[in-house]
Amino acid sequence: MTSLYWHTCGEGKVDLVLLHGWGLNAEVWQSIVPRLSTHFRLHLVDLPGYGRSQGFAALTLEEMARHLTPLLPQRAIVLGWSLGGLVATQLALTVPEKLRALITVASSPCFTAYDSWPGIKPETLQGFQQQLSSHFQRTVERFLALQTLGTDSARADARQLKEIVLSQPMPSVDVLEGGLDILRQVDLRDALSDISLPFLRLYGSLDGLVPRRIAQQLDEQLPSSPSVVMEKAAHAPFISHPEPFSQQIMQFINTLPA
Repeated sequence: MTSLYWHTCGEGKVDLVLLHGWGLNAEVWQSIVPRLSTHFRLHLVDLPGYGRSQGFAALTLEEMARHLTPLLPQRAIVLGWSLGGLVATQLALTVPEKLRALITVASSPCFTAYDSWPGIKPETLQGFQQQLSSHFQRTVERFLALQTLGTDSARADARQLKEIVLSQPMPSVDVLEGGLDILRQVDLRDALSDISLPFLRLYGSLDGLVPRRIAQQLDEQLPSSPSVVMEKAAHAPFISHPEPFSQQIMQFINTLPA
């Protein structure tokens, strides 16, 4: 049986949908739920095949977005982290009439590095894919460790991410490989100019997977889309810096037109 885990909590009239990253699940948001749930109605989602959303095969980015679309509240604000940022962006491109705004966190329209585009080396992503079958848990743990490198709380943050992964059913190797395929192959850079929704981009200054230079390049392409680079944060700023992260989210949403 295939069904999406979708948990709604919090107060307020504004719907905020939270989409997690590769290998993880909706528990990743627990450090900010207490801060945001008093202001918004939060929708905590396990992406298809991840956590409690079991029974899905590996999906393309478009297929992931299609599974989420029927469950979206009308005029929801969608916030996506890392891989979830690609899913959120795809929703903004395909069903903008259902959304009020888009927020991406430590995400990129193109995760793979190219000539003048900063990102993850293709061989790094291919290496993770090759290692998944033989060293499943170790490969996931290595990827999680990369997400916290450089921060003052790196070891504690990596441990927290690992606990979140282990707290719920693990994705299958096929689902994880499908997620890495999305990170390796998807390129939405040209499509971003078609997004007419209010669009906030948050980054970590120490992020080794989504370099801060991406923010500058997209600032030129998207002059109406504000970006914030959080100092001393890496790929998971909502874990290392939950209070300033939550303040950025609230500040952006409070300035949206009614």
